[in-house]
Amino acid sequence: MSVTVRVPAKVNVQLAVGAARPDGFHDLANVFLAVGLYDEVTATPSPDGPRVTCEGTDAGQVPLDRTNLAARAALLLAERYDCDAGVHLHIAKDIPVAGGMAGGSADGAGALLACDALWGTGASREELLDLCAELGSDVPFSLVGGAALGTGRGEKLTELEVGGTFHWVFAMAGRGLSTPAVFREFDRLAEGRDVPEPVASQELLDALAKGDPDALAAAVSNDLQPAALSLFPELADTLAAGRAAGALASLVSGSGPTTAFLARDAEAANGIADALRSSGTCRSVRTAAGPVPGATVV
Repeated sequence: MSVTVRVPAKVNVQLAVGAARPDGFHDLANVFLAVGLYDEVTATPSPDGPRVTCEGTDAGQVPLDRTNLAARAALLLAERYDCDAGVHLHIAKDIPVAGGMAGGSADGAGALLACDALWGTGASREELLDLCAELGSDVPFSLVGGAALGTGRGEKLTELEVGGTFHWVFAMAGRGLSTPAVFREFDRLAEGRDVPEPVASQELLDALAKGDPDALAAAVSNDLQPAALSLFPELADTLAAGRAAGALASLVSGSGPTTAFLARDAEAANGIADALRSSGTCRSVRTAAGPVPGATVV
């Protein structure tokens, strides 16, 4: 018997970041949108484990030891429900690695749901969300999907209404960016100034609810973008190429280095993608639409 779970990537349409807390984390107002790029995690009984294998996009960059969030998820669930953690977790990866699209978090949520089904733990959705929050700030949203506002360090979710489909183009950079390094650079750039409390933009929430791409384009923001550009200045060329190709909005996705471009419709997204592929400013380009559901047993 095996269980396969499909989990989407995310784009942050707003990422408001507060000052560093005593525990080293930052309070956030993080508006997530799940988009149709997916990893699949398959859990199969194994005499030892958790054991992780991976294939697909950037698979060589994925750790296969117990630092992998999928392995950590299996161990956490087994400990909580007194199960044998003997499981083989195979990740079919299509979400960029270290790209600011929560690929690792998706794998953690996928493994948690797959092992829950495989082992018959009977965990409630609330219990699974609590375990997700222990694994990482973005993991709960990977389970929930759709659109949501994340507060605290991003793990406290309020699901949001979305009135339509939004079309995106994603440009993958030639190297990754470490999320902790981007937050450290944010702190360095913020030295000597007051950092306001993070608050979700009402204009942005209204734009999502209406399904209005023009209004959403006017409201998207990412407080980590200056830090990502400071560490990876070449991303500015990619952002400029997308805007020149007609994107309604361009921004770094999360902590980067993937850049995201909002398009008016699917046809416009394809045109922007072609222009970015020809621009020489990125490694690869993908199109995707959202919102889509979160982690789902397939």
